[in-house]
Amino acid sequence: MKEILVVSGKGGTGKTTLCAALAALWEDSKVMVDADVDASNLPLLLSPRLLERTPFFAGWQPVRDEEKCTACGTCREKCRFEAIGEDLEIDLLACEGCGVCAWFCPEEAIRMDEKEVGEVYLSETPYGPLVHAELYPGEENSGKLVAEVKKRARRLAEEKGVGCIFLDGPPGVGCPVIASLSGVSLCLLVTEPTISGLHDVKRLAALLRHFKVPGYLVLNKADLAPDLAEEMLAFAREEGLPHLGSIPYDPEVFRALHQAKPLPEVSQAPAAKAVREIKNRLEKILEEVAT
Repeated sequence: MKEILVVSGKGGTGKTTLCAALAALWEDSKVMVDADVDASNLPLLLSPRLLERTPFFAGWQPVRDEEKCTACGTCREKCRFEAIGEDLEIDLLACEGCGVCAWFCPEEAIRMDEKEVGEVYLSETPYGPLVHAELYPGEENSGKLVAEVKKRARRLAEEKGVGCIFLDGPPGVGCPVIASLSGVSLCLLVTEPTISGLHDVKRLAALLRHFKVPGYLVLNKADLAPDLAEEMLAFAREEGLPHLGSIPYDPEVFRALHQAKPLPEVSQAPAAKAVREIKNRLEKILEEVAT
């Protein structure tokens, strides 16, 4: 089973657009994953029909038993985050879930319960199953939620005998990205020919090098700044980061987004043709890896 992760240094570079297009073009059976649990957008382009939703628990939160509580104030005294008010009500937004209040309560009037921080979804799409998730606003543990989404996708792929998993990864280089990198076969780095794009590619290349994950560069809107595009390609050659393909600026991409459909379903214009070429090259790479 092969896992292909699509990442970018920031949002808005075309990562999700590329991932949705590959899902539409890939003829073999596959499982799609949206690993961007903080801002899941892949479902917007794949017309999902929700099949299952499961709460996700991570971390702990205190619950006070008013019948046992003697209002001694020990919990408030010990809380270094000032999450307990004078009336001994617990402010869950300020609480860090450390458990000190429960540990020191002389009456054992505070217990620590697992905290629901998000949901994991299983949906069916015209292109195959999609596993995605939502981290509730203000919550933490996005890396753990990404790991849970990947675990469920792998289990589903094994049950269905699917040979390929496509992951739309989180942007950046932080904890969610590191969690999404675990166990992948290869990674597609999507970027644009800008100063910040070059900076992001350098950071991502360093991350892939550290975790020993093969990476391939995809340059989006490559024709808008040819000089910068060539500089990025030169860096990729020095880094040993193969150039998988370039996608030209194409207004048809925005038409596809407006219709909430994968690009190949809407247009066969230059950008769609470039994505198809990227898909063909990717298939050849996976065949070589398999042999």
